[in-house]
Amino acid sequence: MTDNQSSTINIFSISPLIRITLLLLYAALTIPLPFLAEATAAQVPSNFLSVGIGLGAIVVYAALSQQVILDEEKIQVTYPSWIPKFFYQRWFLNWNQIAGLKMRTTGQGGLVYYFITVERDKAYLLPMRIAGFAKMVTIVEEKTGIDTTDVRPLAQPWMYLILLGFTLVLLLIDFWTISTASSLL
Repeated sequence: MTDNQSSTINIFSISPLIRITLLLLYAALTIPLPFLAEATAAQVPSNFLSVGIGLGAIVVYAALSQQVILDEEKIQVTYPSWIPKFFYQRWFLNWNQIAGLKMRTTGQGGLVYYFITVERDKAYLLPMRIAGFAKMVTIVEEKTGIDTTDVRPLAQPWMYLILLGFTLVLLLIDFWTISTASSLL
């Protein structure tokens, strides 16, 4: 948070726990593939797979680079400038454009919230995987007057800790898989 002559800007990023967990999961699911392709003489060359995995890692990292910026006039969802604008949706809403929050259930039974605009022509997803979620929601309530007491993040930290644990086990299996595949060459 930085103060800029009576105007406060709050910047929230994706939670480090979520970012690390999802990057490691991506690595655990993909790193053995080139080694297995080489060991099994697959039709897809291992170099091709390696390039694809590298490009995919950039896409995953980009998706996890989302930032939510709150200032005196608006809420804004943005990404770093190195990410092309067509790749991820950036948006902003002035506080006076927000009429309310609408709850929706996900296909897995979770709850997400959408900002409903005064014009009611669009809905904008409330970012829920950020560090400092409770503080962000408090600021939204202060700026809009909308009751946010029941708004909770989509996933709790313990869920990502469990996923991180399973991912680390998968990485150990990956090391065994890679060593076994390398010994066959």
